[in-house]
Amino acid sequence: MSVRRLAEKQPESFAFTAENQAWAEWRMSLYPAGRQASAVISLLWRAQEQEGWVTEPAIEAIARMLDMPKIRVLEVATFYTMFHLEPVGRVAHLQVCGTTPCWLRGADALKEVCRKRISHEQHHLSDDGNFSWEEVECIGACVNAPLVQINADTFEDLTAESLEKLIDDLASGRPVKPGPQIDRINAAPAGGPTTLQDVGREPEPEGGDGPPDPQTPIDAAKPEAATQTPPDPSGAISQAVEKAEDGKSTTEKREEVAASKAGTDERH
Repeated sequence: MSVRRLAEKQPESFAFTAENQAWAEWRMSLYPAGRQASAVISLLWRAQEQEGWVTEPAIEAIARMLDMPKIRVLEVATFYTMFHLEPVGRVAHLQVCGTTPCWLRGADALKEVCRKRISHEQHHLSDDGNFSWEEVECIGACVNAPLVQINADTFEDLTAESLEKLIDDLASGRPVKPGPQIDRINAAPAGGPTTLQDVGREPEPEGGDGPPDPQTPIDAAKPEAATQTPPDPSGAISQAVEKAEDGKSTTEKREEVAASKAGTDERH
């Protein structure tokens, strides 16, 4: 990004309108005592909305209001490209993103349109004074590159042809629609979704047999359910199985052993 400097020609003075002055004082009151400098961006933006650009007298006035050194306010105004430091077009000032994603997607062609339709040099007004343009750093909508910003709106997915039409519509006073200029919703993939397209769809059963017939009883649908052995907490079934295997249960065996021992003791 090139060095940003204040315009050579400046107005003699600046003052907020009564309405904007009241708004600025309210904005400053939102911060604790001694922290009014936090409102500097808000006040600079309000001054730009009023005048169309940020003038040196406006910077000086805001510095006095916020009890800040002038250089501190100047640093903010020259750092953010959303602040215009020179007069801009009455209808629109186009900020063309020139960083890598937009450059790869055709930003050079957009800049050529601006040179042809507005002015060969940046920060110069068109012949009728209605338009101006400049190249800026990342606007933050890289997925929809290339794009331009006009005031607080972005116009995305542009081509040289669609930018020409946008300028024509603005010059004629026709309504324009911010956002993507192609068939895309916000930052969704161009051409429609490519992932998560099966959300809400019934999962396919493994093996390809399909889901069970809703008219079929549960036991019939799952034959193994009828043959499952229920829990045997008392051990009665286990004893019965043992008895079936050797003809005598464990209890009977214990009784026989006890009786045999008792008979032996009596004989002795």
